[in-house]
Amino acid sequence: MRNILLTIATLLLSEMISAQGVFSNKTQLALEKVIQDYPNRFYNIKGEQIQQTRQITEFRSTVQIPGSSSSTITLYNASRNEDYTWTCAVAEPQGFEKAKVRFHEIYSQISNSIITSSQKTFILTGQYEEPTEDKKSTRIVFSLLPGVGQEKKLKVELSLREENKQWRISLIVYDSEQKNEQGAITAN
Repeated sequence: MRNILLTIATLLLSEMISAQGVFSNKTQLALEKVIQDYPNRFYNIKGEQIQQTRQITEFRSTVQIPGSSSSTITLYNASRNEDYTWTCAVAEPQGFEKAKVRFHEIYSQISNSIITSSQKTFILTGQYEEPTEDKKSTRIVFSLLPGVGQEKKLKVELSLREENKQWRISLIVYDSEQKNEQGAITAN
């Protein structure tokens, strides 16, 4: 009986990995490129410099989520570790209801995605939290499982924020030591 269950589990995992390849989406593929270049401090996806201040240097990213308005790579100059963050302004839907629906769609596109990086395979996992209109922001922090090597520190954050009466959805890739925060958080 145990052998039969083990065989079934192996077949299901194999099917899941195969299905991920067949049903992969453009959001997941773009995110995978970003994660693959994370160990290189996003060097291979860094475009032209946009601005520089004493605190930050900002570059365009050559990888962008389809339909997004912009993608940037930010170097925090004040840090002695050269912290880099990739940020994509995914959407600015009109009204909270459309923003909430789009937020869930993006979450569904990347949650439990299979990511291949540095000849390792990871699953991107994060706990969904339903946004509510009376909150100013909701964010979901994804981790790569299993958490090993350099990718152990990598986090992917999906956020929905109200700024100047406009809802914004962003996708951010960063080093966890940089922000040192985990989990799904809703802020007032």
